[in-house]
Amino acid sequence: MSTESPELAPEMHRSHGNAIGAGEALPPTTLGLRSAAGGILMGLANLVPGISGGTMLLAAGIYPNFISAIAEISTLHFKWRSVLTLGIIAVAAGLSILLLAGTMKTLVIENRWVMYSLFIGLSLGGVPLVWRLARPATPTLWVSATLAFALMCLMAMGEIRQSGHEPDLFLLAVSGLAGASAMILPGISGGYLLLLLGQYETILGAVDGLKQGLLGGSLEPELLSQSLTLLAPVGLGVAVGIVGVANLIRWLLDRFEKPTLGMLLGLLLGSVVGLYPFHGAVPPEVGDLHKGSVLTAEAAADLDPEDWPTQRFVPSPPQAALSLGLILVGLGATLLVDRIGSKPQNPGA
Repeated sequence: MSTESPELAPEMHRSHGNAIGAGEALPPTTLGLRSAAGGILMGLANLVPGISGGTMLLAAGIYPNFISAIAEISTLHFKWRSVLTLGIIAVAAGLSILLLAGTMKTLVIENRWVMYSLFIGLSLGGVPLVWRLARPATPTLWVSATLAFALMCLMAMGEIRQSGHEPDLFLLAVSGLAGASAMILPGISGGYLLLLLGQYETILGAVDGLKQGLLGGSLEPELLSQSLTLLAPVGLGVAVGIVGVANLIRWLLDRFEKPTLGMLLGLLLGSVVGLYPFHGAVPPEVGDLHKGSVLTAEAAADLDPEDWPTQRFVPSPPQAALSLGLILVGLGATLLVDRIGSKPQNPGA
């Protein structure tokens, strides 16, 4: 005798893409727990280059519900499950970003090869998750995956732009749009796109300044105002991006399932290309060119470490071994979250 829940039974006859677009009918407690875990992971993912917020939501088992909730609310269908899902994810992600932006920025700047090794493993952990949705493979899936992979390789070969002294508000809005895309698309790293746009340190510094202005021992109006000025266009870009990309992905998955899943798979694999870990910041020297100006001895000494040039280096055997170990740790962590998030639910719960 079948034990399928009437609410879940229709999903058994749908394709993978439609199942993603519709979302799984989880019990309220499970929905809340997965939303909280997914929100925390998504917030952390969007702080660091190489980790996709969408992949973390997929790993936590909440991605289908997230996509469905955004699509419903953006079309003014306010169902309690959608509001609960988005509310918990947004609060959890916001808190993790607000509280940990400064820490993650410091770790990436000071321990680049260590953190990048971990990021590679975390990103690779999303491959079997997307593959599980994409199989069986078809020619259109392989073609779209190859094109998306090639696009990410081209982005990785491009020179990372450095932000100037005067922030570009339009570029900050574009950065918010890019970050929102990373929240939706498994495989695209928001932090990585911010690096390519040259806005990574600027935005994380503004978030950390906002935290200090709000949570510090004394309120600093000037610091708070400066941070809000930088983050306002970013927030606008995020809002537009989340609504637009979520509805686009749901539409594509409903109508062009295999090419869309192939694209997601290619983006995920390609995101690792730009994360070669063995490069680090080196102190600037007198005469170096920085942002169009030749550095004097005083300017070189005053240059912030986050603006130091980077160069590749040959790792020592212990560094190579530790890097491999960190990649495996990151891979195992993503797969563990997926295993926890995908445990079968008791239909009678």
